[in-house]
Amino acid sequence: MDTQEEILITRACKGDVEAFAQLYQDVYKDLFRFALYTLGDPADAEDVVSDTVADAFATIHKLRNASAFRSWIFKILTNKCKMVLKCYTQRPYELDSEIHMPDRNYAEIQDVRNAFAKLSTNERFILSLTVFAGYSNEEAAKILHIKSGTLRSIKSRAMDKMEADLSVS
Repeated sequence: MDTQEEILITRACKGDVEAFAQLYQDVYKDLFRFALYTLGDPADAEDVVSDTVADAFATIHKLRNASAFRSWIFKILTNKCKMVLKCYTQRPYELDSEIHMPDRNYAEIQDVRNAFAKLSTNERFILSLTVFAGYSNEEAAKILHIKSGTLRSIKSRAMDKMEADLSVS
């Protein structure tokens, strides 16, 4: 028996714009959360999600398995994020001095961000999905098209790296 999502995917594959809009509405928060934690910039996250959805809409007719929709759209998003991250290395980064945030331990937050930034792109994707976006290891492995055991190993090493880096700080 088909789930409601699979029915929507099947309709979207046949060109039903309303079905695709419903799918988008259902997955938007997860896409945005992943992009935000991966890129760290809300505007860039919105841009890559928009690009992802546009590409997904244009190519959804090629989707062969309705149950693979989430992993398929996250694969598109992952590739878009990778392209943006490559651009980050080529542009200078300036902090906006006008940003007002509630009282926090900024040194501690910056230490965590620095430790996270030292991780490889793959490690950041895995932690973004499992720690920040709330996906299980199995779900994240499916999204990234890797084995669950491999994901757990990479995640464990990444967490150990961050812990070691933070204990030195």
